Amino acid sequence: MVSGSVRAKAIFVGGTASHAGKSWMTTAICRYLHRCGLRVAPFKAQNMSNNSFPCAAGGEIGRAQVVQAEACGLEPEPDMNPVLLKPTSNRGSQVIINGHVWANLSARDYYEHHSYLREQAFAAYERLAARFEYIVIEGAGSVAEMNLKDRDFVNLSMARAADAPVLLVADIDRGGVFASLVGTFYLLAQEERELIRSFAVNRFRGDRSLFEDGVGLLENHTARPCLGVFPMLDDVRIQEEDGVSLDETVFDQSARIAIVHLPHISNFTDFRLLRCAWITSPVPGELDWVILPGTKNTIGDLEWLRARGLDAWILQRHRAGARILGVCGGYQMLGESIEDPHAMESPVPRSAPGLGLLPVRTILEGEKVTRVVRAATYGGVEFSAYEIHIGRTEPLGSLDSFFGSSGGHANGSFGTYLHGALEHPAVVRELMGEDAIAWHADSVYDRLADWFETHSNLRLFEELYL
Repeated sequence: MVSGSVRAKAIFVGGTASHAGKSWMTTAICRYLHRCGLRVAPFKAQNMSNNSFPCAAGGEIGRAQVVQAEACGLEPEPDMNPVLLKPTSNRGSQVIINGHVWANLSARDYYEHHSYLREQAFAAYERLAARFEYIVIEGAGSVAEMNLKDRDFVNLSMARAADAPVLLVADIDRGGVFASLVGTFYLLAQEERELIRSFAVNRFRGDRSLFEDGVGLLENHTARPCLGVFPMLDDVRIQEEDGVSLDETVFDQSARIAIVHLPHISNFTDFRLLRCAWITSPVPGELDWVILPGTKNTIGDLEWLRARGLDAWILQRHRAGARILGVCGGYQMLGESIEDPHAMESPVPRSAPGLGLLPVRTILEGEKVTRVVRAATYGGVEFSAYEIHIGRTEPLGSLDSFFGSSGGHANGSFGTYLHGALEHPAVVRELMGEDAIAWHADSVYDRLADWFETHSNLRLFEELYL
């Protein structure tokens, strides 16, 4: 392998569609190269995700790049994800540049700034590339987004700027792998096709030897070699960057923990360890816990909750003995009222009554809180967590402490601004019991590296990408 250069060598992982497995493949390659003793870092020019994480040195980035940094043995930093879009509605997003809030823009207004955003993303990449031997770059969506090509700085224009050979990933589990791979090549211009060195067939189930003729057909039609056919790993999880994974994961419907899948849910990775059922409408049966997660539109999602009858259902579950937990925006919903006087999350200033389960009120304010904190449980389990929120929540009555000063509890209802608390098994064990834990995160990165090493043509990988 080649090592040591003024500017890092780059590998670009692109996809034929969203959720084809780019994040998994990028994480696996990061860990594989790290285990080979190389200094490697992840990069994604632009992310759209409400799953973010505050870096220890300041600023927030998407959770997929946090995972990839951990796989490289690195502390996450803003240069790994210089542009982050956090949707606040179907047409608008909060725009984070280099870890900090830059503006709240509609999609149309966002595209008017694409030259500036491209400049910021490329500058962040160059800063990383000056410090590492390899950068593994993750694309977004499909590399053949025809309507966005003139404004692209996250897919093939990024690969070209970084002089990065491209690995194209396709998901066979969804079906249509021939159309997605061959169709992608067909839609690209000749100079774009030349960037792609090989392709990978991801999420294969069954006997891979039965797909050998399929590999041959794909190689003939794309004129590119197949790096490997990668099997589905149902028992391995990483933190996903968006909510698509919630729609495709089979959850344990016999679980005694229900989590409301809010329309503008944020940081759903808070609950990745839990044996839970995600719900969008009232469900029957007894429950131990009902959880309201974070959201980028608290009042709007509270209105959605009421429109579906979930507000009355939550109150009924509470009367039946279930404990109710609100995290961040969910904590705000559990209070007496939410006020948005400066239209931080709404088109116009407005307010709404909360569910009334905690004696608090929340005022959404302009300054955003982003910080990493240390906290402890009642039993003395210390853990690291983080806050990302706008809004000041103040008590209106008696409220017992819960996870320190960032929340409180009363009468079987709990609220906290701390994200990440339930990602610690010891915290889950104390609060909810051993049966609440669905899986353990230990050695996930090494398992992904093993998956990549076992199912790749490593000689071809080194020849084309290293």
